[in-house]
Amino acid sequence: MKKKKLIYLILCLALLSCKNNDKVYKKLNVLFIIADDLTTTAVSSYGNKVSQTPNIDDLAAKGTRYTRAYCQYPVCGPSRASFLSGYYPNATQTFGYTSGRENIGAERVTWPQLFKDNGYYTARISKIYHMRVPRDIELGVNGTDDEASWTERYNSKGPEWTVEGVGELIQGNPDGSKPIRGGNVMTIVKAEGGDMVHADGKTAAKVSELIKKHKNEPFFMAVGFVRPHVPFVAPKRYFDAYPDKEISLPYNFEKDWDDIPEKGINYVNSIKDQMNTSQKKKAIAAYYATVAYMDKQVGKVLKTLKEEGLENNTIIIFTSDHGFHLGEHEFWMKVSVKEESARVPLIIKMPGKKPAICNSFVELLDLYPTIAELAGLSYSKHIQGKSLIKTLDDPSHKVRNMAFSVTQNGKTFLLRTDKWAYIQYGEDASLGIEMFDMENDPGQYTNLALLPKYLDQVNNFQQKLKQKLKEVRTNDLEIDYAKAQHNK
Repeated sequence: MKKKKLIYLILCLALLSCKNNDKVYKKLNVLFIIADDLTTTAVSSYGNKVSQTPNIDDLAAKGTRYTRAYCQYPVCGPSRASFLSGYYPNATQTFGYTSGRENIGAERVTWPQLFKDNGYYTARISKIYHMRVPRDIELGVNGTDDEASWTERYNSKGPEWTVEGVGELIQGNPDGSKPIRGGNVMTIVKAEGGDMVHADGKTAAKVSELIKKHKNEPFFMAVGFVRPHVPFVAPKRYFDAYPDKEISLPYNFEKDWDDIPEKGINYVNSIKDQMNTSQKKKAIAAYYATVAYMDKQVGKVLKTLKEEGLENNTIIIFTSDHGFHLGEHEFWMKVSVKEESARVPLIIKMPGKKPAICNSFVELLDLYPTIAELAGLSYSKHIQGKSLIKTLDDPSHKVRNMAFSVTQNGKTFLLRTDKWAYIQYGEDASLGIEMFDMENDPGQYTNLALLPKYLDQVNNFQQKLKQKLKEVRTNDLEIDYAKAQHNK
């Protein structure tokens, strides 16, 4: 009898403990934060001594910071379609400025949709799937969003380049005589007014509001900041910390392009766009200013999460859709698969896990299975990412032996290994190849691909590429499986 009473007492205490500590037993929330066009080289926790990102750095100091994370396509639309669907661009043939749902198919469950289907409140705040910047931000419209992914959607409308302030066009304007303009160009505006004038300020405020409103239910909130995407627009005070005359330009030399195939010359470059030294410095300073503005908004969101007592019950992810050239090789913006364009910052903070730095190759594609598993959700076995869960306990764990990225309609390829960066233009290499020794030439200045002594290494990479493409391309069996799962 005494034994039964003891067991009963233990059960009562256990039930009481569960009741009094119900937060521990709730489903984990997910806060996914993505910047637009943020290069790893502009984040201070990744080594930049000029650009200051204290809020991102604070998150990096508390979570796992991945030093070799790569996007799967260095353009907004296809990159986002890839990691949100769980498939490589070449698998779904999604290479343009779309959400990718047209090619992915209605039967496949996206990453946020998986959480929605499992009882989570899912919210999109500003740009997650593709939106035109600046046009869709000016209009406050959905862009090529995927409605099935979200419980609710919020667009953050902003004036972009039309805001009151001091503006300058630094691309294709050698004498400074042309007026500023919108579109995908490097226009700078040192804006009048504060943070809330612009889309990202409104996004941070809306996220904070939603966190407070939905703190008692499991949520997946996707927060899309549009800076530092061009135009380089932010409140003037953020520019004050970066005087353009004090900016140092990256190392370049006159014959750098001599060993780069024609397809490898970036679509925006200093030569074609007639950028002088002063304009180059202004571009970098303005980019840093918009990064600082975005970082401030990240801090506001994280502060709210902490104040609402949710920091220890929320998985936080911070990343970018791809990188951005800041004058390296005289290149600007994205699209190339060189380091500055293809590599991305990636931080994952999981409650209960120690801070760490992980040097394994990882891909944005890996976010889907990782966060789904951390939340205890089942997903299709056909998605092409790999779980990063082991790296959260053991940062020395190797997830991938190489990273894979594509560009130019899926016909230019990057294979990035510990020692090498191999770039091939055209599936048959007919448009050129590049290979760089990343241990001795991290700036990618000397193309070794055409030297006879490296022929075996080039042949090895070409075989690896053929095998990789064979692996990633989707097939009818996968589609049939996905349809069957959807119709259950």
